[in-house]
Amino acid sequence: MKRIKLVVAYDGTNYCGWQIQPKDKTIEGVLNEKLSSLLNEQITVIGASRTDSGVHALGNVAVFDSGTKIAGDRIARALNQRLPDDIVIQSSEEVPDDFHPRYQDTRKTYEYTIYNAAFDNPVTARHHHFVYVPLDFGRMREASQYFLGEHDFISFSTTGSPTKTTVRTIYECEVRQDGPYITMRVTGNGFLYNMVRMMAGTLISIGRGRRGTEWITELFRNPKRGKAGPNAPAKGLTLIKIRYMDQEREVD
Repeated sequence: MKRIKLVVAYDGTNYCGWQIQPKDKTIEGVLNEKLSSLLNEQITVIGASRTDSGVHALGNVAVFDSGTKIAGDRIARALNQRLPDDIVIQSSEEVPDDFHPRYQDTRKTYEYTIYNAAFDNPVTARHHHFVYVPLDFGRMREASQYFLGEHDFISFSTTGSPTKTTVRTIYECEVRQDGPYITMRVTGNGFLYNMVRMMAGTLISIGRGRRGTEWITELFRNPKRGKAGPNAPAKGLTLIKIRYMDQEREVD
């Protein structure tokens, strides 16, 4: 028996999130089905991030255990031949038996993309949130820096999976503009349920002039669940990558 790690990219538009559901189509469900068929054994993957319905990923991580004789680095190509076009395995490799994709020291990076123009762009509409009201990019960029550091982010989350603490550390929060596209890129040691989407919604409110840049500091001073926001639509969110710090230190 060996443990295989997958790096998974997907367009989440047609799926009810990552986590398997009894009647709905999910990323986890498709992977279980296709891996079981490929390897001729019952496979259950364990995902690093249980992305919500409509959320996309370029670098989610999953592992599974198998008795297959296929080399770990060859599974990606074999599995991709069976997967639908909107799910692609970026890489596969054998990892130690005790490697768990969630219980590790990680750095997760997400991007949230806004399309700010008078009219929407149908070419990228599945992957951005359309805002027709003009946004003040300078104010959004300034406000984003208040997210940096260790804070109680309960104001930036809704009721979801139970967690031991709502304190998280943000290492990077950059807002950049490319024509009508405004993208927030954020890296942290973990994220609460809907946290990134509420961070994006908060910046949108500030960009519209509804709130001042100091609002974020006030939310940290008086934390209360769901007081930030609004919760921006799922389709603008993409999980970019997950870095496993212990693995990188071993390489060093």
